[in-house]
Amino acid sequence: MQKDVTRWHTGRLEQEVQLVRWGHYGTPVLLFPTAGGDAEEVERFHLVRVLEPLIDAGRIKVYSTDSIAGRTWISGEHSAEFCSRVQNLFDEFIYREVVPAIRNDCGSADIEIIATGASIGAFNAVASVCRHPDVFRMAIAMSGTFDLSKYLEGRMNEDFYFSSPLHYLPGLEGPQLDLLRSRFVLLPTGEGNFEDIGESWRIARVLGAKGVPNRVDPWGPEWHHDWITWRAMLPKYLEELA
Repeated sequence: MQKDVTRWHTGRLEQEVQLVRWGHYGTPVLLFPTAGGDAEEVERFHLVRVLEPLIDAGRIKVYSTDSIAGRTWISGEHSAEFCSRVQNLFDEFIYREVVPAIRNDCGSADIEIIATGASIGAFNAVASVCRHPDVFRMAIAMSGTFDLSKYLEGRMNEDFYFSSPLHYLPGLEGPQLDLLRSRFVLLPTGEGNFEDIGESWRIARVLGAKGVPNRVDPWGPEWHHDWITWRAMLPKYLEELA
């Protein structure tokens, strides 16, 4: 299995970033880390390993980058306004820098990408599809944490509002929504320890109210908020949908 690591400095986030790619051919899959993870977290926790048959068969190419916004949220070192700003800039970084890098690597200026991730990674996957349906055709959002407003201490701000699909989707209209209605959001989640299936149902209701195709897949109480669960989920869905 081929692996490639690319690093560069982004002025948007004022730091060095990295994009890791596993595979040689196939549908590009952008796999977001969990809140505190870096680009290689998904490899250390064997999520790449269970995708290896699909990667080696040329069905998918997997990409991952650092969870810059997630680290900012959970650090406890910054104001809600600063964290919200970083979240918005992270979205810009994904759209303006990571997506072109993926498309260049795939040799296609318009290839569409599957976004996926678990926990806050699921938030980023759904946010990417909702904000940029011109680029992302699908989200596979596992065990998602979709309401980050708990970090705001009651202080809603514009950066957060436009970063959070739960908050801005109800008011969304126009061409972005029209295109989003041709996309798909899959929301698989366990119901065991530290899982909250209510988060998935909540974002599903918001998506459904705007006519965005989506599906919640409950996995039951024996599946916990853990890499074991996500290692079972992701190969299954990518085999079906990629």
